[in-house]
Amino acid sequence: MTNAAPALSTPHAGPAPLMRRILLQGRYETLTMIRNGEQLILAVIMPLLALVGLTVTPLLDGLGANRVDIATPGVLALCAMSTAFTGQGIATGFDRRYGVLRFLSTTPLGRTGLIAGKIIAVLAVLVLQVLVIGAVAALLGWHPRPEGWLPGLGLLVLGAAAFTALGLLVAGTVRPEATLAITNLLWILLGALGGIVVPAERLPDLAQNIVHFLPSGALGQSLRDAFLHGSVSLPYVLVLLLWTIVPGAAAVRWFKWN
Repeated sequence: MTNAAPALSTPHAGPAPLMRRILLQGRYETLTMIRNGEQLILAVIMPLLALVGLTVTPLLDGLGANRVDIATPGVLALCAMSTAFTGQGIATGFDRRYGVLRFLSTTPLGRTGLIAGKIIAVLAVLVLQVLVIGAVAALLGWHPRPEGWLPGLGLLVLGAAAFTALGLLVAGTVRPEATLAITNLLWILLGALGGIVVPAERLPDLAQNIVHFLPSGALGQSLRDAFLHGSVSLPYVLVLLLWTIVPGAAAVRWFKWN
């Protein structure tokens, strides 16, 4: 009597660990943003033009510091809005239109991993923006307070979170064409009149009473406080937290994946 040989089982490779999946998705999202010419213009070229323009014109004169010292924190805040709100909002809106979001949400990556990958991409691009803008600003004579770097970078991340929540809310609730129009229009309005690059003191009286409650004004002024004075204003932090939590909760509730 012979014994049957044991059946050989072929192991099936399972999905990669969640963190690896998220990092790979973040890498893909980052490279996609960097290679997109329109997003590159919005994320780097436009902020650089704003930095140079505010440095060579007298718009910021009389505010108690050099032009470049006042302009640079606002331009860094503009970078966060460009990448986290406009860039990510438009990309997510069109991914939703073409079914990419629905497809990826059914893979082992899942919805949580997809959103986490987008957040990683925003932070990665923001690091590149800080390096580029900071280098050019240093050449123009920027001298930030050393003790302002830690709170400044923390505020920049918080501002990016607020704008990411807003961008995902818009991208997940309206048509992609409307997302394109809304995000670009708000980028222009908040960039010019939202207190993000131009301090509230240089804005019309009506705007001065509003901008401090906007994520643009709160981020712009809090970064100026950090890099100019090495201080953190708690009210602006609370405003940014509210703009992160409320739109974020709304996006979770009403985001449409298809």
